Amino acid sequence: MYRLQTLNEISDAIYQSLNASFSVRGDEPAPDGILVRSADMHSLALPPSVLAVARAGAGVNNIPLDACSEQGICVFNTPGANANAVCELAVAGMLLCSRDIVGGIQWAQGLKGQADVPKLVEKGKSAFVGPELRGKRLGIIGLGAIGVLVANAAVALGMDVGGYDPAISVEHAWRLSRSVHRATNLDELLATSDYVTLHLPLNDKTRGMMDGQSLGRMKRGAHLLNFARAELVDTVALREALDTGVLRAYVTDFPTEALLDVKGVMPIPHLGASTPESEDNCAAMAAAQLRDYLECGVIRNSVNLPDTELATLTKPRVAVVHRNVPNMLSAIAAAVGDLAINISDMVNKSRAAMAYTVLDLDLSDAVQSLADTIAAIPGVIRVRTLAPKA
Repeated sequence: MYRLQTLNEISDAIYQSLNASFSVRGDEPAPDGILVRSADMHSLALPPSVLAVARAGAGVNNIPLDACSEQGICVFNTPGANANAVCELAVAGMLLCSRDIVGGIQWAQGLKGQADVPKLVEKGKSAFVGPELRGKRLGIIGLGAIGVLVANAAVALGMDVGGYDPAISVEHAWRLSRSVHRATNLDELLATSDYVTLHLPLNDKTRGMMDGQSLGRMKRGAHLLNFARAELVDTVALREALDTGVLRAYVTDFPTEALLDVKGVMPIPHLGASTPESEDNCAAMAAAQLRDYLECGVIRNSVNLPDTELATLTKPRVAVVHRNVPNMLSAIAAAVGDLAINISDMVNKSRAAMAYTVLDLDLSDAVQSLADTIAAIPGVIRVRTLAPKA
């Protein structure tokens, strides 16, 4: 029986992926795996039993990744599970900032109690006029699961779409409409786009990428949308761009105190993934990834260990999380040889400072002895054994 702990209320969709071999409790004292949404885990003491953490969402800022790696805990997220929800909100954001729909609604609500409201509406509506999206140029920075959907939706709306992503995957490239232009120069994309939308991860390279220089290169009167992370945009430079008319509007799903009540800013309260469909998708995907790792050692969508596809579990398996250092494979092989065990299959993957080695063995009698021997090798962080189901 595998024991899972939930740190937030989570959709019952997890049971689409979990079988009777899994017990799920919010107060599980010794979990094998943890399912989390937004709960802050940085102050949480992780029990030694924990093998994996799965976040039902894309960002993992609430998870202590370094501490997890030091303990050999595999951390998963669910990229793409909320893609459609974010895509729909991004399209809505373009419509909202283009035609001042929010301002118009607020103005119309203020007509309550006045005489001849229809006449007042016809007289005052010109204050909220804005351009259509059709025929305008949209620049998309980041063509992952969300960016691709936004690009295709914008094409369907009749927009001229350019996408910039030097690291686009083959899978996402296949999904992209042929009408989307590939931008090889970010500055040119910024200078020619009426709307620019951000759909890329936050890291050391992207933090503050929309600074004074980048914003200064944008087409005057353009609209900037950020449904990725607040820290991608420099707040001081953004306010200056709005004040000087470089930007007409900024739509963000990540409000900060410094941007509230700023003219031209449309703050949305982080609603990107707030749909029942998205929550179900994220929960089911997170649970499936935990299941496959705990039962078989397969890794999909980990943020700290290498993705590792494995053959069906039909023989005794030893899974080793270790540091990515020289001579590790030779030390593991020597341990196998000393016990005269034959390896029927071996997979080794690495990711930055971490690595993962999986051995499928012909004999089962000495598997635990082998695991104990490998665990004593310097640089090995965690070893576990897996047996095929009876």
